[in-house]
Amino acid sequence: MQLQLKNLSLEGDLVIPKNAVGLVIFAHGSGSSRHSPRNKMVADELNKAGHGTLLFDLLTAKEDADPEMRFNIDLLTQRLVEVAQIFQKQKLKIGFFGASTGAAAALKAAAELGLKVAAVVSRGGRPDLAGSSLTRVTAPTLLIVGGDDTVVIELNRQAFEELGCDKSLSIIEGATHLFEEPGTLAQVAHLAVKWFTKYF
Repeated sequence: MQLQLKNLSLEGDLVIPKNAVGLVIFAHGSGSSRHSPRNKMVADELNKAGHGTLLFDLLTAKEDADPEMRFNIDLLTQRLVEVAQIFQKQKLKIGFFGASTGAAAALKAAAELGLKVAAVVSRGGRPDLAGSSLTRVTAPTLLIVGGDDTVVIELNRQAFEELGCDKSLSIIEGATHLFEEPGTLAQVAHLAVKWFTKYF
């Protein structure tokens, strides 16, 4: 589908199961896209649990070719906010699932939208890049990190301390940054489904 924002149109894949009350909007990391097999796998599990999902490209193809644009957290945040506002008009509860740099944008968007966001999940995220916005997040937030992703674990622990909302930090043993090890991504999906089901 085409997502029509103020100044441009972005490509997205939307699935809303019958009787869904919430929609999880995915924010992928730099160098990834709505076609990310890891995010699609998590989205499939959320759909099975009755939750809507939206995977969309935060950047146009031209923008994505520019490394600086990929790390423009403020721009990515604004795109997430605009997309969330589109679906809030449809009376769906909104959640964000952010991976890598996308997690920073998800948390900044949650801080900006306040109580309009029901929950946030970060997978192997860089919540530290959300900066001072962390203290303004009100949505219950789950940070998921691989046990072997040592640098990112520390960044998540620091960010966790700054969050003042309901929060949890889950470390999946034996997993590296991309959760490519057998069974580790399934654990991510299980945790995400439980979190969104609880807060939707």
